[in-house]
Amino acid sequence: MAPPLASDESPSRLLESARQPIFSPDGEWLAYESNESGRTEIYVIAFPNADQRHKISTDGGTEPLWAPSGSELFYRNINKMLAVEIENDTEEGFRPGRPRVLFEKELKFAYRRNYDISPDGKRFIMVQIPPSTGPGQLEIVFNWFDELKRLVPTDN
Repeated sequence: MAPPLASDESPSRLLESARQPIFSPDGEWLAYESNESGRTEIYVIAFPNADQRHKISTDGGTEPLWAPSGSELFYRNINKMLAVEIENDTEEGFRPGRPRVLFEKELKFAYRRNYDISPDGKRFIMVQIPPSTGPGQLEIVFNWFDELKRLVPTDN
């Protein structure tokens, strides 16, 4: 977990175009999605110094999530769930593996991450948006007051 700000520290801007940031379990890395390259990709930077930056995804990615152990980073690419193994005890301090597809399934997701992983790192839970039943129906009633008088007569 990241340490709180000291009383003499003021907040500063760490990233310009980060979306859905999430800290690694040890608080030393920050994963996020960004479209700074022209396509939404997953990146990881060191925290709090931001002196190391790594591009994790290779063909687009959204909604990053760390495994509870910190040894993997998960993300989505349309209908694919991908995982990247993370080596964090190397001389370089951080070395991501190659993304591998865990599974592929046509699912409709919200615009925010709506999946999580169990504390033991063995199961995902995903909230699926129900399939659309088609466009909604809009009914416009003209002269509705006359119709109301006809249906509910008054003594006046």
